[in-house]
Amino acid sequence: MSATVTTTKSTTTPGKATGSAPRMSLAKVLLIVAGGLIALSVLRTFVDAAQQADFDRVTSSGQIAAALSMAVPIGLAGLGGLWAERAGVVNIGLEGMMILGTFFGAWAGYQTNPWMGVLAGVLGGALGGVVHAVATVTFGVDHIISGVAINILALGATTYLAKRWFEPLSDIGGSPKQSPQVDDLPSFTVPGLSDWLSTLENHHWFLVSDVAGILGGLVTDISALTVLTVVLIIGSFFVLWKTSFGLRLRSCGENPTAAESLGVNVYLYKYLAVIASGALAGLGGVFLALVRSHIYNEGQTGGRGYIGLAAMLFGNWRPGGLAMGAGLFGYSDALQLRNGGVTVHALLLLVALGLAVLAGWRLFRKSYVGGAVAGAGAVLLIVWYLLSETVSNDLVAGTPYIVTLLVMGMASQRLRMPKANNRPYRKGQGT
Repeated sequence: MSATVTTTKSTTTPGKATGSAPRMSLAKVLLIVAGGLIALSVLRTFVDAAQQADFDRVTSSGQIAAALSMAVPIGLAGLGGLWAERAGVVNIGLEGMMILGTFFGAWAGYQTNPWMGVLAGVLGGALGGVVHAVATVTFGVDHIISGVAINILALGATTYLAKRWFEPLSDIGGSPKQSPQVDDLPSFTVPGLSDWLSTLENHHWFLVSDVAGILGGLVTDISALTVLTVVLIIGSFFVLWKTSFGLRLRSCGENPTAAESLGVNVYLYKYLAVIASGALAGLGGVFLALVRSHIYNEGQTGGRGYIGLAAMLFGNWRPGGLAMGAGLFGYSDALQLRNGGVTVHALLLLVALGLAVLAGWRLFRKSYVGGAVAGAGAVLLIVWYLLSETVSNDLVAGTPYIVTLLVMGMASQRLRMPKANNRPYRKGQGT
């Protein structure tokens, strides 16, 4: 008697998990950036001298340095969100943890020295992480509710403490809404290379000066915290994806019940991830207080905790993509610092060209609706560019939030969050 065995052909691609989102390789990212720079250089040759100066600002070393400075706190907040969500805990409270970082960083920095301010700000953010972990992991409070509560509590607590601690220091710059000034943290410039790149940038050569301006902004007057942020992003990748610790932590965000069955202390890993999340967000707040402004100022986070979450989503819960998202949002945020109206006006033409290329690609792929929408957007931007000479400052100030909405709208179909994210977990629930 023979048995009939029925086999089913797998429809999944080997090496790829079902439902996983495709990731853009580094080569593709560099190719897109190179294409954008070439397009910018080509467009510059077709405009008059005054408009060429506007195009020069897009890749100037000053603009890139400002963008990097604005990207760091966003990147740190996003990295904090990545740590928490990879362990299955949504951290909406990043904004509040950044607020704690700004306050305690400036307070300790004024009382002692800037490096003690860095430590105090990190501990302040970590304290917010502890509160969030206790609420969500131990008591099972909804992650969103806990995060919103932390944002409110952090704002209220720092407002109260600022009145108590900073108002008596009015003779040296303190007030109920700001601290006295804190000393600078060290910064670095690559000797020789910075001057050489500046010389190349000032020659205004086709493409070469654009590349020199970008690289020059990345090697001139770089804060020690910026260098630390780069190390943390790279280190997070290796810790979370190349170590057994990271594998266990990520398993808590994918399937905590299975992780528990293999001996993983899920509660411990969730606590560690959320506390690390708060510490990273606190470090982002420290950067705002000690590097960007040298004081604590009420409201100085400006929603960057939420933009950091958007950068994390843009990066599909990966450190590399998060860094690119932070760079994009940081660049758009920095536009308002350096004559942003004319810079955004120049970018209109570049974005219009990008939309035109996208429209052609969509039509080639027979996606007629998407092609029509992209083509219409390109036409509108070209008309806007031709009929105006600058962009209003109000619109420039809102550019980071507009970019956030547009990017998240376009990237939403590529996202793949950890499967157990925002789901309650109790020890032994799988038995």
